[in-house]
Amino acid sequence: MRAIGIVLAGGNSKRMRELSNKRAISAMPVAGSYRSIDFALSNMSNSHIQNVAVFTQYNSRSLNEHLSSSKWWDFGRKQGGLYVFTPTITAENSDWYRGTADALYQNLAFLKNSHEPYVVIASGDGIYKLDYNTVLEYHIEKKADITVVCTELPEGEDITRYGNVAINGDGRITEFEEKPMVAAGNAVSCGIYVIRRRQLIELIERCAAEDRVDFVRDILVRYKNLKRIYAYRLNTYWSNIASVDSYYRTNMDFLKPEVRRYFFKEYPDVYSKVDDLPPAKYNPGALVKNSLISSGSIINGTVENSILFKKAYVGNNCVIKNSIILNDVYIGDNTVIENCIVESRDTIRANTTYIGEPGKIRVVVEKNERYTL
Repeated sequence: MRAIGIVLAGGNSKRMRELSNKRAISAMPVAGSYRSIDFALSNMSNSHIQNVAVFTQYNSRSLNEHLSSSKWWDFGRKQGGLYVFTPTITAENSDWYRGTADALYQNLAFLKNSHEPYVVIASGDGIYKLDYNTVLEYHIEKKADITVVCTELPEGEDITRYGNVAINGDGRITEFEEKPMVAAGNAVSCGIYVIRRRQLIELIERCAAEDRVDFVRDILVRYKNLKRIYAYRLNTYWSNIASVDSYYRTNMDFLKPEVRRYFFKEYPDVYSKVDDLPPAKYNPGALVKNSLISSGSIINGTVENSILFKKAYVGNNCVIKNSIILNDVYIGDNTVIENCIVESRDTIRANTTYIGEPGKIRVVVEKNERYTL
C-alpha cells in the first residue's frame, strides 16, 4: 500500500479508573486472548501497510512487552517493519509527548525518511476491522486534504467522549467539536485519519512553531474551513474502550455470536501475540454458560455470561456471572463475583463476595498479589 502507518498508543484516561494503573489503554486485554492494539495492527497488516510506527508513553511496560516481536502481525520483513517510539531526550528536546501533534513532531524523522506518499494514523484503543485501502481510495477520489473515519453512535451513547462532527451531503466535514458538552448529532470521529505525508509534515512543523500540541484541536478543528476535510463513514462494528463502562460493554459484545463471527470467522483475521498455554480445563462439577474461557484457565465452579482471560483459576463452588476476569487471577473456593472486572494477577480469597450493579461495574483490585510486576 502507498502509505505508512502510525498508531497513537501513548495516552491515558481517568475514565479507566484502576484499570490503567498497570498498563496503557492500548494494552488492555480484549475478547479473551487479544489486546486492544491488536485490532489496529491487524488492520495495518491486512491493508498491506509495511512500515508501522507505534508511539507509546504512559505505563508502556506491558505494551512494549506485547510488541517485542513484529512477527505476530507479519511486520517482520526485510522491507518495512514495526517500530516502537517512546519519548527520548535529544539535544533539541527533553519533553514527554505533550499531545498527539507533539508526538508526531518529536518523531518527524520517521515521516521525513519514509517514501510512501500517504500516512494512515489510528488510535490504539479502537475495536474494529477496516481495510485502509478503501479509505485511501475515498481520500483520493474526493481530493481531500485530510480524511477522517467517522461512525454514527446509537441513541443514548455518551457522545461527549468523542469528537463530534457535522457532515454535509458531499461528505465534507463542516463542523468538528472535540468532546463537546452538548452534542449536535450522533456522528463521531473514530480517531482514524488519512493524510498526505508531505502535508502532514508541513502542518506538524507549523504546529510546533506556534507551540500547539494536539492533532485534533490544533489541526482538524482549526483548519476545518481552510482544508478539505472529508468523512469516511464506517458502517460496521466499532467501539472505543477508553472508559470502564465501554471496556466492559465491548468485551460483553464478544459473547454475541454475530460479533464473534464477524471478528474471528470472517476474513480478514485479527492477529495477536500467541502464548504457549494448554487449553482450558473443566474439572468435574464445572458449569459454564455463554462465556469465553481462554487458554491456561482451570474451572471448578459456575461461570455464566463472563469472559475469563489467560491462566484464570476458579475454585470449587464459585459463582461468576456477568464479569470479566483478567489474566492470571486466582479465585478461591466459595467466592461470588457478579458485574465486576477483576484486575490481573489478583488473588481473591475464599468465601468472599463482590457484587456490582448492572449499570455501575465494580473494579476489583486485591492488594495481595502472588508476585510483583
